[in-house]
Amino acid sequence: MGKITYGRVILGGIVGGIVAGTLDCFFNGVLLGQQWVDAMKALNHPNAFTGSAFLIVLFLSFILGFILTVWMYAAIRPRFGAGVRTAVYVGLIAWAFARFLPNLGNVIIGGFFPRRLVVYSTLLEIVEFVVGAIVGAALYREAESTSVDYPVAVEARQTMR
Repeated sequence: MGKITYGRVILGGIVGGIVAGTLDCFFNGVLLGQQWVDAMKALNHPNAFTGSAFLIVLFLSFILGFILTVWMYAAIRPRFGAGVRTAVYVGLIAWAFARFLPNLGNVIIGGFFPRRLVVYSTLLEIVEFVVGAIVGAALYREAESTSVDYPVAVEARQTMR
């Protein structure tokens, strides 16, 4: 089992976050965009999703979130194996913590936003998280073991088992 390569975690998180953030802009900005505009007008915040500051914060939050997601992939990879299946598991776990559980309360009690909008958005975000996790995990590689195995060390390890 190799050590986690943090440079690759950061690289995978940045790329996965950009991919997921772009999908979020498409899903919530294009497909559900008018519904979000109407919901924000109803709350008297008609310009809430506009401006460069919103996009910067959106993409930074996705990048930071996906750095954690790729780190989680690196952490469970030795147990579940490298590959798409493990990345899908991690994407679903990240989605559950970041979107499903927080939005569940909004759907049950009828929070600020229309229930249907929250449900559609939450379900579309499964795609964002799973695709972002797959892309980020594809860029992750563990560090090669650089330790030198001397015959005495190998023999000592074998007798300890």
